[in-house]
Amino acid sequence: MRIAALDDDALQLDLIKQATEAMGHVCHTHQTGADLMRTLRRETFDLLIVDWHLPDTIGPEVVRWVRQNVVARVPILFVTHRQEERDIVEGLGSGADDFMIKPVRIGELNARVAALLRRAYPDNTGGVMDFGRYRFLPETRSIEVDGMAVELKNREYDLALFLFQNMGRLLSRDHLKEVVWGQVADVMSRSLDTHISRLRTLLDLRPANGFIVTAVYGVGYRFEAVESQHKG
Repeated sequence: MRIAALDDDALQLDLIKQATEAMGHVCHTHQTGADLMRTLRRETFDLLIVDWHLPDTIGPEVVRWVRQNVVARVPILFVTHRQEERDIVEGLGSGADDFMIKPVRIGELNARVAALLRRAYPDNTGGVMDFGRYRFLPETRSIEVDGMAVELKNREYDLALFLFQNMGRLLSRDHLKEVVWGQVADVMSRSLDTHISRLRTLLDLRPANGFIVTAVYGVGYRFEAVESQHKG
């Protein structure tokens, strides 16, 4: 998963980054509310971790901005020294999903992050997954369309599965590239566009078959289910 962490303390950010990346996630760090909000105008994340006291604003204001300006309901976790009941009430009331008090305990952080992600993105990768005409077979990393196998390369399979599992979400280009090529890969945007184009063709993604993938200028792609005209 792709996480954004906001804290004015570089040591705290490094701790959160190390802990979440040890769980297998990718964590991007920000030290001001303005920086995170600017990033959220063009990037997408699966989870936000937000501190309360920031150089330019306070955490609840950032959370309120996210809820008003980010269409997708991304889960938000407060990690802060604030611990009075009124602080917890205000933090959750601003739109956050959970509240954790510093000092950060790695085990607790891992558990809260895992719980938020599990609720927001149910894990359905354990077995066969059906999406209309499309069947994903994780054990063999293959896809069938109307029972017929479609040959995909590894990265094409990863991208297709991620799109189907995140149906309806606007996903930034960097978000998609990190999922398919990894965090450190320096991948040209053209490579992503080529993979999307190949999936459109190989999986015949069009309204008649119930699914479309649309480019959103300046951000990335959105994969959506539409009313199928397939009479199969």
